[in-house]
Amino acid sequence: MAEKKKYPRVIVFSTPTCSYCRKAKQYLRKKQVPFRDVDVSRDQSAARDMVRRSGQQGVPQLRIGNKIIVGFDRPKIDRLLGL
Repeated sequence: MAEKKKYPRVIVFSTPTCSYCRKAKQYLRKKQVPFRDVDVSRDQSAARDMVRRSGQQGVPQLRIGNKIIVGFDRPKIDRLLGL
């Protein structure tokens, strides 16, 4: 039986209308990477926190460990998750 890989904590900041947010979450599910989805259109304090950390308002933003990725950047996601 394969051992479940231990990933850094992953948070996806997204909105329901964002197609790249959906792609990013589908990708993480396909790779079986657990993540927390934060809807910044509903959670204003999370939206402020996201902008404060990244300086960007665009979604998706993924926080992997303490690194921020703005946009669905698959090579960067793979590198930070060791995929």
